Amino acid sequence: MKYLLLFLIISFCNFVTAGPLIKGINHLGLSVIDLKASEDFFIKYGEFEVFNRNEEYPSSFLNNGSITITLWQVNNPETAVKFDRKNNVGLHHVAFNVTSDKALANLYEALKKDDSVNIEFAPEFMGKGPTKHMMVYEPSGNRVEFVFRPSDK
Repeated sequence: MKYLLLFLIISFCNFVTAGPLIKGINHLGLSVIDLKASEDFFIKYGEFEVFNRNEEYPSSFLNNGSITITLWQVNNPETAVKFDRKNNVGLHHVAFNVTSDKALANLYEALKKDDSVNIEFAPEFMGKGPTKHMMVYEPSGNRVEFVFRPSDK
């Protein structure tokens, strides 16, 4: 009996100290209406680089050194149903950290000049702050949030 109890205690300790089974997101895959325009958005504003493309199933694979995004062209852009975060099940938005309040402000200024991007709201406090964020729609309509959290400096 004492060996069974010892076995259970050791097993429990190993389970508790092993940490979470899932340790992060491997990549984010997004369906897009305009593969080139969406690719350009992530390259220009997220400092991503294309590391692979697939012409048979039109797609681009991007990485910025810490995040991988895959973009997948929908079959028929003219009839594609745009995502509605309040009525469709699926991705509500993707949020990216930015390095500083100044970087968030600079990004906002650049995005304001880009006609292919729809800005939902300018940088503002998230709740009572001090975190700031803004929300945009990239050229294919995916909702993208940029966040600066001072404690992440």
